[in-house]
Parts: sequence; C-alpha cells; structure tokens
Amino acid sequence: MTFVLDCSVTMAWLFADEATQETERLRDSLIGGRAFVPALWPIEVGNVLRAATRRGRIARSDWGRIRDNLEALPVEIDPVATSVVWGDVLELAHDHRLSVHDAVYLELAGRMRLPLATLDLALASAALGLGLEVPTVG
Repeated sequence: MTFVLDCSVTMAWLFADEATQETERLRDSLIGGRAFVPALWPIEVGNVLRAATRRGRIARSDWGRIRDNLEALPVEIDPVATSVVWGDVLELAHDHRLSVHDAVYLELAGRMRLPLATLDLALASAALGLGLEVPTVG
C-alpha cells in the first residue's frame, strides 16, 4: 500500500502503547509498498523523540536504533516549496482549522491523491472532507 504517513502513526510504530491493529497493518503494508512524508516529518519525529527522552519514556541511547529502524522503511521525503506552504497549506490550515504542521500532510495527500495515515482526529476529518481515504480511522 502507498500512503502519506504522519508523525502520529510513526509514533504508534515506535511506542507499543500507542499501537493499534490498524497502525500495525499499515506498517506491514510497507512490505512492497511505500509511504510519502513532507520534509517536516523528520523534524516532528525528532521533536517527539526528544520529548520522550526528557520524560524518561526512552533513553538517549535508543535514538540510534530508532533512527536505523525508521531509515529502513520505504519512506520518501517530499520537499515542501515555500510557495506551497504560504499558499495551499496555509489555506487548508485556515479552512479546516488545523495547524500548518498538520496541513502540510493534508496538502501532500491531496496533491498525490493518496490515503492519509493519521491518528489525529481533526486531520482525519479534514482529509475525509476532501474525499481522501484515512485508513487509520476505520
């Protein structure tokens, strides 16, 4: 399966207590498939890992293993042009009452006409409203 992957699903792959049957199915679907992410994705993932370390959820020594696991996935980073962020992304964020961070994922899924894998209910609702598939919400 090919889809746009957001940070919330990525975290469900890293933290067992956040995993669901659907997030596991999506990870398994990457065998023979691929995921697309905006250039923001590694920054968001890094931010969550730093926060998880600060809270004692993971150790700093886990970062290398996590990085290696994520880099082994068939994930393709889509560059985000400034004009897209200040245009379509900002419009989507405004129209759907999303953060610009979330709207970047929505814009990518819409532009590529791919399902959007997210656990964020507001983002999922916006994607469904645009006629996109959201496999993580059923």
